[in-house]
Amino acid sequence: MAHQTKKENGQERPVGLKFLAEYLALSPATISVVLNDSPTAREIPQRTKDRVLDAARKFRYRPNVMARTLRQKRSSTIGLLVHEISEGYGALLLNALDDYLLQEGYFYFVVSHRRRPDLLEEYPRMLMERSVEGLILIDTVLHKSLPLPTVNISGHTRVPGVTNVILNHHLAAKLALQHLVDLGHKRIVFVKGQAFSSDSEVRWKAVQDVARKMAVAILPELTVQLEDSTYSPVVGYPKIQELLSRSVPFTAILAYNDLSAIGAIRAIRDHGLRVPEDISVVGFDDIASAAFQNPSLTTVRQPLRTMGMTAARILLDRLNGGKDPREVVVQPEFVVRESTGPAKALARVQTSRRRKNG
Repeated sequence: MAHQTKKENGQERPVGLKFLAEYLALSPATISVVLNDSPTAREIPQRTKDRVLDAARKFRYRPNVMARTLRQKRSSTIGLLVHEISEGYGALLLNALDDYLLQEGYFYFVVSHRRRPDLLEEYPRMLMERSVEGLILIDTVLHKSLPLPTVNISGHTRVPGVTNVILNHHLAAKLALQHLVDLGHKRIVFVKGQAFSSDSEVRWKAVQDVARKMAVAILPELTVQLEDSTYSPVVGYPKIQELLSRSVPFTAILAYNDLSAIGAIRAIRDHGLRVPEDISVVGFDDIASAAFQNPSLTTVRQPLRTMGMTAARILLDRLNGGKDPREVVVQPEFVVRESTGPAKALARVQTSRRRKNG
C-alpha cells in the first residue's frame, strides 16, 4: 500500500517528487539525484542532501518505480535461480546477494529449479516476462546460453554470455590434504559429491591431482560416493556407518562438504569412536554452524559472501555496459578447529571398533 500524507477533497494521496520540490524549493532533478544516490550527488552540499532525506522521511515519500522503469526502460530487477532453498551453502550465497542488490537498489525474484530440465528451460522465460534484466545462478549445471546476461556461481561449463564465479579447487584440495598429511594421516577416506552438484567433478579431479603429487593413496575401499539428494547431515551418515561396520581401517575423512562431514562425525560417535582422537574429519564450505559443532569443524572455507557479492557486482557492471569476463576465480582458506588431530595407530582404532562391536 502506498504511503499517503497529502489530502485532496478529504482523501489522502501519495506525495510525489513535485510536492517535495515545492516544499524544499529545490528542483525535482536535484531531489531525484539525492534520493537515487546518483554519482552527481557528491557535488550537492551535504546540508542540502540532509534536507532532502529528512523531507522524504517526514512525508514518507516513495518513488514511482513503474514510471521510472518506463522512463529508463530499466526494471532494476534480477532473477536468481537456485537448485534448492536450504541451509548452508545456498543460504549464505543468497544472503550475500540480497545485501549487495539491496544496497544497489535492485529487486530480485528467487526460483528453485530442483535440477529439473523443464524448469531450467521455463524459468528464464518466466522471469523475462517479469522484466528481469539479468540472471544469477547458484550451483547450476548449464549447457547453453540464456537469453539474458548471466553469472553462474560454481559454474564450470564455458557458455557464451555466461560469467562463471568459481573457487580455486586445486588450492582447496592442497590445503586440506597437506593438513592431514602433516598430522600423519595416510589412510584417508575421500567422500565424493553427488553427481548433480556442479562442483563434484571439478573438486574430485583436483583432489586426485593433488593426492598424486603428494603421494597420498586414494584407495577404492576408502572412496565414498554420496548419492542422497537431501541437503542435511543425513547424507554423510550411512556411508561412513557402512565403512565402520565393515571394519575398514582409516584415520581421517576428507568430506565433500560440511553437511556430509557433520553426518560422518555422528556415525563415528555412534560407533563408539571419538573425533579427533580416533578419526579426524575435514569438511568443505565453512557453513555458519561449522564453528559451533561439537567438536568444531576443521574445514575448507569457501568465501561464499565474497562469491555472492562478486557475482552481483559483475552482473550489474555488465548491465551498465561494463566488461564481460568469462571466469572469475576466488581463493579458499583453511580453517583449523577441533575435528582434526594427530593420526593414531590403526591398531588402537581397530581395538576401539572391536570393543564397540563386542
